[in-house]
Amino acid sequence: MKFYGRYIYLVCLSLYSISTLAQTALNNVIDEVVWVVGDDAILKSDVEKQRLQFGSSVPGNPYCIIPEQLAIQKLFIHQAAIDSIEVSDAEINQYVEQKVNENILLAGSKEKLEEYMQMTMTQIREEYFDQYKNEMTMLKMREKLTSDVKATPAEVRRYFKDLPEDSLPLIPTQVEVQLLVQQPRVHQEEIDRVKNTLREYAERVNSGTTSFSTLARLYSEDTASARQGGEMPYMGRAELDPGFAGVVFSMTDPGKVSKIAQSEFGFHIIQLIDKRGDKVKCRHILKRPEILQEDIDTAMVHLDSIAEAIRREKVTFDEAVSIVSDDKETRNNHGILSNLKVSDGERITTTRFEMSELSTYSPELARVISTMEIGEISKPFTMINSKGKTVCAIAKLKNRINSHRASISEDYQILKSQVEGEKKEKVILDWIKEKQRTTYIRINPDWSTCEFQYPGWIK
Repeated sequence: MKFYGRYIYLVCLSLYSISTLAQTALNNVIDEVVWVVGDDAILKSDVEKQRLQFGSSVPGNPYCIIPEQLAIQKLFIHQAAIDSIEVSDAEINQYVEQKVNENILLAGSKEKLEEYMQMTMTQIREEYFDQYKNEMTMLKMREKLTSDVKATPAEVRRYFKDLPEDSLPLIPTQVEVQLLVQQPRVHQEEIDRVKNTLREYAERVNSGTTSFSTLARLYSEDTASARQGGEMPYMGRAELDPGFAGVVFSMTDPGKVSKIAQSEFGFHIIQLIDKRGDKVKCRHILKRPEILQEDIDTAMVHLDSIAEAIRREKVTFDEAVSIVSDDKETRNNHGILSNLKVSDGERITTTRFEMSELSTYSPELARVISTMEIGEISKPFTMINSKGKTVCAIAKLKNRINSHRASISEDYQILKSQVEGEKKEKVILDWIKEKQRTTYIRINPDWSTCEFQYPGWIK
């Protein structure tokens, strides 16, 4: 379940690898200050830590590239503090837990991860927390600096005209898909079971037997917030499901547990943490009713008869969607899936999906579409929808656009994003040059003979 968007871009300065060799070598470093940027020092140990993490993946001399990247990061973080740009702990913890869990899987257990990194789990989380906080703060600062950068149609056309054909972006194969969805029946007995479970959780919290956070970590089916004890960042009413928002915005007493709220995601109990203007911060526990296989089978048989009627041209796919589809997101759009992309902070909606994007939306749907011809109607299949629920569906491959070089008529938005990306890089370059000019910078002479990406460090 996703009540809030996630940041999908992270700057490249970091993901920790698991290596005893890296940690052992780092422990043997005799520390010294190698750069000073404003009031902040960059230590030799900072550089060594990065070098040992990235190893041969650093494209060039690590003793030139790494301290320069650390210096740039310090410029952004310092400016973010001046501009009061903050990243919430919930946002950071989301990435910390993801990285910790990935490394536990790689290591085999928490104990082995602690052994490899020579740290306790608490220390590991603290290291990751600081790392991600710096990265995400830097990212937000970059976004602020470039938020007003736009490309005009004339600039896009000029860019397309001046770019050699073999330099145009190569667009992967894309598909347009129509979907007809049916939600299998959910028995009232199962709904009652879920509600009774949530009432039991609420009683345990209200009696002081167990904390809300503990129950959320153990039992909530919203895996993203469960890792944070059910905690969500500050959210406005429009960012939340209406059923969820109606309950949480009616709450006034922090710490109290709400009545049961029903949303498109399932059933919830909510604990208010704070209200700030028109936003709320809360915890929640999500539970979804289970669907019986016999009810899935019934929905599949019904969909099979609908698919056959469409193939026999007794009804069109568009008409069938408008009559029987249970999916609110696509029913009023003839079943056509919409692909919402976020590029440099700009939200772009298109009906085209690259296969990797379709797989992210639904692996089950992507597998079905990958074998279909244009105009073909699929056999019924099950999938997990965007609300995390199991549904039954049939799909139609409306169109397939094979891989090609970008054209102004077919791929305007991609070209526009590329032009804006280059303009934003120019804004960032000019900003770094100005900060180099106005910021106190001192580099240890032994570290000053590099050819830097951004000339201007040495004055």
